[in-house]
Amino acid sequence: MFRGRTTNKGVRENKRERMNRTLVDEVRCMLSQLGLSKVFWVEALIFNPELALKKLRGKRLLFAGDSLQRNQWESFVCMVEWTIPPEKKSMKRGKVRSVFKAKNRWGSFANGEEGYAELDTPVAYKIGLKTWANWIDSTINPNKTRVFFTTISPIHTRSEEWGKEDRLKCFNETKPVMKKKFWGSGSDKKMMSVVAGVLKKMKVPVTVLNITQLSEYRIDAHSSIYTETGGRLSNDEEKADPGHHADCVHWCLPGVPDTWNQIFLAHL
Repeated sequence: MFRGRTTNKGVRENKRERMNRTLVDEVRCMLSQLGLSKVFWVEALIFNPELALKKLRGKRLLFAGDSLQRNQWESFVCMVEWTIPPEKKSMKRGKVRSVFKAKNRWGSFANGEEGYAELDTPVAYKIGLKTWANWIDSTINPNKTRVFFTTISPIHTRSEEWGKEDRLKCFNETKPVMKKKFWGSGSDKKMMSVVAGVLKKMKVPVTVLNITQLSEYRIDAHSSIYTETGGRLSNDEEKADPGHHADCVHWCLPGVPDTWNQIFLAHL
């Protein structure tokens, strides 16, 4: 499941995006303006929102992490909220925590506080991860709460790694990498080994959502120059300089995070 690719099948007109009111401009794909392939819509279409809501009825789902977990949270909310009547749902946004509630019928989905610093070495990462693991083991009752861990979300900032020397990162990419088992420098295998080592020693069972390899191929799916900086959308000057301003970390929605949530739903 984790080593596959996102599908390239054709899709029908998407009703969900027209009805959705929760996506932020930072990750909205401007498909009609850019002329990109409709493969971006596929992941959202195959998701079953009714099944997801049924499994989560009376429960709370928390996405805790950095802005990439927020990316996944926004994807999940977008894919379920369109099926809920307006009077039965609400959205409350904050700088470090946002909450979507499906009133009366379901629980709520929140993204927790974002991290304060990026850990850039396996040693520092292991220290932080062990702190998290100790908190989980000492706090979480596995009979009441399930814990999921999402692996590294790839970044695509070195275009030479997929055969382009223009130094424009992921800008203007419209197709995935087709090379089997492609692995760029934006995903550190040492960090992933640290995760495996820490998780296997934990008392509380943790389900790993290994999304790294399948996301590695998708150099075409980032928000690129259609992103947000400092609370505002990129201006024309910044869009004209993708080498410095293209966002090749976060993902368009609909898109890759929808596939992550499809895997998550399969584990619920």
